[in-house]
Amino acid sequence: MPRLLESVGFSPIRKVSMTTPPMLPAMRQRLILAFLMVCSLLIWLDNTVLSTTLETLADPVRGLGAGPAELQWATGAYTLVFATLMFTAGALGDSFGHRNVLVVGLSVFGVASVWAACAGGAGQLIAARAGMGVGAALIMPANFAILLWTFTGPGRAGAIAVSSMATGVGMAAGPVVAGVLLSHFWWGSVFVVNVPVVVVALAGVILLVPDFRSPVKRSVDPAGIALSISGLAALTYGLIRAGQVDDWGRGDVWLPIAGGVVLLAAFVLVELRVQEPSFDPRLLVRRVFGGGNAAMALLLFCVAAVTFSNAFYLQGALGFSPMEAGLANLPTAVGAVVGAPLGARLVRRWGLRPVALPSIAVAALSFGAVALLDLGTPLLWIEVVLLVQGLAVGMVLAPVTGALLSSLPLERSGAGSAVTNTARQAGSVIGIAVGGTILSIAYRDAVEPSLAGLPPALRDAAGVSAEQARHVAGMIGRPALARAADSAFIHAMHVGSVWVMVVGLVATAVLGFALRPAARRGQEEVAADQAYSGADR
Repeated sequence: MPRLLESVGFSPIRKVSMTTPPMLPAMRQRLILAFLMVCSLLIWLDNTVLSTTLETLADPVRGLGAGPAELQWATGAYTLVFATLMFTAGALGDSFGHRNVLVVGLSVFGVASVWAACAGGAGQLIAARAGMGVGAALIMPANFAILLWTFTGPGRAGAIAVSSMATGVGMAAGPVVAGVLLSHFWWGSVFVVNVPVVVVALAGVILLVPDFRSPVKRSVDPAGIALSISGLAALTYGLIRAGQVDDWGRGDVWLPIAGGVVLLAAFVLVELRVQEPSFDPRLLVRRVFGGGNAAMALLLFCVAAVTFSNAFYLQGALGFSPMEAGLANLPTAVGAVVGAPLGARLVRRWGLRPVALPSIAVAALSFGAVALLDLGTPLLWIEVVLLVQGLAVGMVLAPVTGALLSSLPLERSGAGSAVTNTARQAGSVIGIAVGGTILSIAYRDAVEPSLAGLPPALRDAAGVSAEQARHVAGMIGRPALARAADSAFIHAMHVGSVWVMVVGLVATAVLGFALRPAARRGQEEVAADQAYSGADR
């Protein structure tokens, strides 16, 4: 085997620290890129698979009978851990080798996937999802760092653009894979499918990837870990709790939210006092890098909120099977797959600002267009809305990601890419919490008049979610209650889509501010932002 590898340009992998990019044969670079895309595909595949499974998990018979808050935590626990451990994972990669951290992350992800598949209740599923978040947090920064170490010069931008296509492929494959599995197997099969992907990725990483390490060694940051996890968890808990109790004035709502904000502020202050922090807030000071990350975090907030409600719209309100819902979501994935390379190509011709700003504005308006959908909307129009969403998000997310990552110093690649991804995952977890809470409150207010006369226990169950209301309606033979629940959900979806559109328009304004023309910015700041190709055109 070693001779075979050497014959096609692969040198044996040795445990050495590399402080400058090695000159790898072109074939080996391409194969490394392919396996890095498999690693990214794993994360995005899991995200989209779960979104298609939410309706099944909410079903008391076919799934776990999970309520909206439990489903928010099943989705959010993964993203929460993912967001708060990524910057630590970047530091671990710089110190112990990005390949080693990637191998550990893939292993943890695979084991946690099996645990999730065997979960006997919502609590176990949430814990397993948190374990998957640990694996994903180890995978993502190491993945980006290896990409930046493997490719140099003009080839790096192209590699980043190709790698970003894994997002669209995962979005395309996830719903269809989930639909096929849920049509033939139990819900846990959507997690078992991760295992063969993990095995393939591990084989490629171990055989092909050198032991890349940064010359800058940064210690693990226990204070930062504790403050970031506790702060984001407290904030998320308060937001989700608001949807459960429908009362923002309660102490168990505003106290966690306020405490979370204070803890996150303390986290930033602590990191600013560290000479070599794992999460470096100083990287966010520059207008383009900081503003670009803020805008993308808000965009991912919107995507997470819309995806959460869309799962219940297609399978719950419209009655699609998992397979039908998976196929119905394909336009979003197709749009993302087309939008990413299209956006990169247009940026090379016109610059980042003329492409990114219209794209993010269209994305915001497409989120608001969900308010035009209802129980009688033709499938064609639903598909058009989903296609525009995917296309617009792909056209802005891929070019801005390429600009941010290309600007990172090589020796800070692990921690620097973790800053970018932490901001986006934090936006996603808050988007799930806020979007789900708005959905719960608006649904409860709309369905309440239709619950009159029901026994207290059934009234409480039907008020939790439309899924529970349909189950109650079937038990007591009241189809009118199921229809009322569907109408209440559509009202809640409309309310949520308007708020999401507002957040998307704020993201547009933030990105526009970050990418202001050079003539309107100070000379020192312009010089610092020159790494962002096309941003100042």
